[in-house]
Amino acid sequence: MFLSRSPASLLLTACLLIPLTSCANSSLGESLEQSFAADPKLEENASSQPTETPTVSATPPFQPSIQGSETPTPTLSPSPSVTPQTNGSQASIPPFSDSTVVGASGNSDGSIDTTTASNNSNGGQATGTDGAIAFSDLTKAPKALQQYVSDLAQLGVLTPASSSSKANQAKEKTLFEPNSVITRRDYVRWLVAANNRLYAAQPAKQIRLSTDAAQPAFQDVPRQDPDFSAIQGLAEAGLIPSPLTGDSTTVTFRPDAPLTREALILWKVPADTRQALPTASLDAIKQTWGFQDAARIDPKAMRAVLADFQNGDLANLRRAFGYTTLLQPKKAVTRAEAAAALWYFGFQGDGQSAQDALKIPSKP
Repeated sequence: MFLSRSPASLLLTACLLIPLTSCANSSLGESLEQSFAADPKLEENASSQPTETPTVSATPPFQPSIQGSETPTPTLSPSPSVTPQTNGSQASIPPFSDSTVVGASGNSDGSIDTTTASNNSNGGQATGTDGAIAFSDLTKAPKALQQYVSDLAQLGVLTPASSSSKANQAKEKTLFEPNSVITRRDYVRWLVAANNRLYAAQPAKQIRLSTDAAQPAFQDVPRQDPDFSAIQGLAEAGLIPSPLTGDSTTVTFRPDAPLTREALILWKVPADTRQALPTASLDAIKQTWGFQDAARIDPKAMRAVLADFQNGDLANLRRAFGYTTLLQPKKAVTRAEAAAALWYFGFQGDGQSAQDALKIPSKP
């Protein structure tokens, strides 16, 4: 290989190797070796300092968008807002419809068990009342009225139908006879019981029953009458016309006579509004209700009829009789219709329904 090179190249190589070989064990050689060796201080520092391992975050930090950069900017999704919940709730009145079905559970024989509690919308337990009767014929009532009758029956407000036949007394205990005519005494008994049951927690709104020591307001309702305390109590409260209200011509009550539509409104509306009734006229009744037979209404009942209109969808006439252009004020009221009127007490949304009362747990 050396023979192939030129003499000039060989001569130059020999000149370079001779000085280096001669300096191998000299001080000059050691100086050259130390100049090319690694710095021991650098090696010591490098070995004494630990190597830091970069930490990788599971969630990359938010970086602002840099104009001109191709790196996408992370998008932060807003956290869902939390709406504070309140414990208070306002009782709601269910809408009334002709297709409303009975709320109590039905039995295989078609009867309705009014003593069985049903779950309400708030998750609570609708509690029955002592004295509630499991009527066996509530399904005979019009469908639009069955819910009202069932709720009041669960509260123990309603009483069985009475009959003069002693042979049917055992059967009567479970018969409500929703389509039979109600008497004035039965309606007064239910009115007082329903009002006091719905306002059980508000003694100031309850109707006080009269005592045997009271002077009878009506000649045909003596102290010995089984419904004296209720009838006398309404008279003393001024909720029914009597000599106590200045009506000197009304000296009898006729407790066993059929209840008329105008009497139903006359006695019930004052317990709803709990204020002076508005001044009413025949024209006012026609313009509001549009009754074709408004002229047949007793003048004493006109103010109550007009005030009932001001109650909107919670009016007693609408709840008991539905939409009609004929009041038929002298027509007898059925037991189911009377129950529908007593299902709610109140005025313009401020009141209490039987359904509301069922949601209140009974005291042990």
